[in-house]
Amino acid sequence: MNSPAKHIPAPIAEYAIVVNSSDNVAVAKTHVQKDLRVTLPSSETITVKHGVPPGHRFSIRDIPAGELVLQYGQPIGTSLGIQKGEWVSHNNMSNDVPLVRVLPDENGLARQRRVLPSEFATFQGFRRSDGRVGVRNYVLVVPTSMCASHEALQIATLAEFMLFSRSKYPNIDGVVAIPHNKGCGCQAGSNIEIVMRTLSNYAAHPNVGGVVLVDLGCEKTNLSYLRKYLSARSDSLKKPVASISIQKAGGTQEAIQQGLAEVERMLPDVDRATRDDTPLSELILGVKCGGSDALSGISANPALGYAADLVIAAGGTVVMTEVPEFCGAEHILARRAKDTETARAIYKMVDWYKDHAARVGAKLAENPSPGNVSSGLLNITIKSLGAIAKAGSSPVEGVVDYAEFPKDRGLWLMQGPGYDQESTPGLVGAGAQVIVFTTGLGTTIGNAIAPVIKLASNTSVFERMSKDISLSAGGIIDGTETIEQVGSRILDFVVQVAGGKQVWAELHKHREFQIWGEQAISL
Repeated sequence: MNSPAKHIPAPIAEYAIVVNSSDNVAVAKTHVQKDLRVTLPSSETITVKHGVPPGHRFSIRDIPAGELVLQYGQPIGTSLGIQKGEWVSHNNMSNDVPLVRVLPDENGLARQRRVLPSEFATFQGFRRSDGRVGVRNYVLVVPTSMCASHEALQIATLAEFMLFSRSKYPNIDGVVAIPHNKGCGCQAGSNIEIVMRTLSNYAAHPNVGGVVLVDLGCEKTNLSYLRKYLSARSDSLKKPVASISIQKAGGTQEAIQQGLAEVERMLPDVDRATRDDTPLSELILGVKCGGSDALSGISANPALGYAADLVIAAGGTVVMTEVPEFCGAEHILARRAKDTETARAIYKMVDWYKDHAARVGAKLAENPSPGNVSSGLLNITIKSLGAIAKAGSSPVEGVVDYAEFPKDRGLWLMQGPGYDQESTPGLVGAGAQVIVFTTGLGTTIGNAIAPVIKLASNTSVFERMSKDISLSAGGIIDGTETIEQVGSRILDFVVQVAGGKQVWAELHKHREFQIWGEQAISL
């Protein structure tokens, strides 16, 4: 008996998504069987010629050789000769896409600007003496180099186990360290600038209520250098601070004991901080993706983008990074730049990253991981077009260097790598108090001082990793929710987390931290 699927056409929306009305491909929501007949919105019926895995594409019309393949209304490759209903893969599509350079449509941007009432949303935050607001209250142990990282980690681990408890210090979230592999004999210039900026921004971060600084004593990035860097800041550390030098202390054990004594001394002071009602305009939201699939750009990323637009409309700030995953989509961000100068800065930061990758022998075309490719992200252009949806539709106000503060409110792009363990700390170093991290395949990463909210692109990974992922945008794929509904739900959850609700990464004590050690761009 023949399968009914071969004879009775089904609406394409039951099996696949045509993302943009100008697209010539559809993205499979689930495994699409060979010979399935589907009806397009135009009422035309097509037959799928091959089995198509979830996240992959099949053509909805003939795409002659040399013609562009379109998704998101944008080129994602060039046809090598694709017939209607064929599975689109590397066998029949090259990765060649035209380089597009545009300047902003400033009239269009003016129409996009929205301001919501100040009472739109509030969260319960820690107002610091420098005027900034934190969503957590940590004691942070900061090693100035890799030479002090072991001792810093031991101080934090033992202090949290021996000295700290939420019952005794209910307003403190923990004692943490940020061990890393940078500093000491690193090259002078921008490499030291990145290390010092990142470490000092963590020490001064509003999610931190007290700081213990630790050095070995003879490294280039020692306490004296870090203090000089901190003193040059317009906002000095207005919180309990202690300093320990391992060589002066007499070695590892003596330094750890000194560190424990300093943490014990400052815990009561740090605990005096209390949460107060705070407008959403005080929030800096970092947006990230990792372990992406082809559905991320259709569900989780645009839903997060909708939430990001709401934060910005309420007067807040959003920072997006992973510059390698702007490549192929930078013209879209440039078109949204607030002015021509900003558009040129966007192209400059992308061009720098391309040049940097070439210098070190890397190929941005190889950015998609094996998991990305097997799930349908066949090339960097497809990945980038979906990734930038995290930034919503708000105007781009400007670009900043790695772990550098935005110069104003609104949407900002931060220079940085796609590597999660370095790009996430960069966002926090840039002042983000909360991170929302989208994933299609699943990820567990956290951060030492900021909550990292995981948002799944599909229901399957959310259910499979329900003790690591807090939210799902799978309803968009399943047809039970809209992008706007999921985006509003994301913002509600962000407000709860900013007010103290813990996320899975915090409960599992995921505290990943590394500093991007590459030469900085001159912005």
